[in-house]
Amino acid sequence: MREQLQAHLEKRVQQCVSNTGSTIHSCQKIEQKKAGLGSRSGEIIKVHAIGTIVTLGEEKEDVRTVQYHVHFKYLIKQKSLFHIEEEIETRTAEFYKGILVEDKEINPYEELVADDEPMDEEEASLARISYQYDRLKAVQYAERWWNSYNPAYKSFEVDCTNYISQCLHAGGAPMRGYPNRSQGWWMRSNNWSYSWTVANSFRWHLPGSKVGLRAKEVSSPEELLLGDVICYDFQGDGRFDHTTIVTAKDAYGMPYVNAHTTNSRMRYWAYEDSTAYTPNIKYKFFSIVDDE
Repeated sequence: MREQLQAHLEKRVQQCVSNTGSTIHSCQKIEQKKAGLGSRSGEIIKVHAIGTIVTLGEEKEDVRTVQYHVHFKYLIKQKSLFHIEEEIETRTAEFYKGILVEDKEINPYEELVADDEPMDEEEASLARISYQYDRLKAVQYAERWWNSYNPAYKSFEVDCTNYISQCLHAGGAPMRGYPNRSQGWWMRSNNWSYSWTVANSFRWHLPGSKVGLRAKEVSSPEELLLGDVICYDFQGDGRFDHTTIVTAKDAYGMPYVNAHTTNSRMRYWAYEDSTAYTPNIKYKFFSIVDDE
């Protein structure tokens, strides 16, 4: 049965890539990506996708639910530059007597819970923590772990900010604040601060911190350097839902980013092809500050 369902899902994925009558959202995503690239003098040269079953539910009353991943690889050309963008989409499919009746993407951005307000850290009494941010090491870490999970850290279903925190720590940003979860920025002994794991808390910590990890907000994405951070408020309601790290630049100097939750690498920063995107989306662009 697993082999039959795997073959069925793989056929559906290939229909999407070749655009032969499939209506699943992934096809819409590809069309959105094409439209966005067209406005930036870019095009998709080739798309490759593989569907893989993750969990196979028990059959109940002739109904079986399957969770699966679709690994997309896009060969993209922009002017004279080429790069490969990758993304892992998590989907759930429902079969009735072996016939597919529903197929949808799982909402990846159901955020961890923490306080909405900025944290009062009373940092004036803390000694200054000096460090130099190694952007190359942060980007190398982002590339190494974009589609897997470092066993040295706890991982989460909503893992975007945890992953970015790990990248910044790999670049030399020091942890501080343990064991107070509402202060500092840290993960230790199977415990962590809100700012380490929660996108909205991380968004407030970066510009508010006076020691250790801190950042300055800039007004546009082209001002960001490799290893800098973008925060996303998909609904535009003031609560930030997602975090990415800049890992490359396109032909116009605009960022490509890596991310977890929907695991992605070399993705265009604006996320206009995301299922979470809305016309009300707001961004925060943060450049990491160190003591050089």
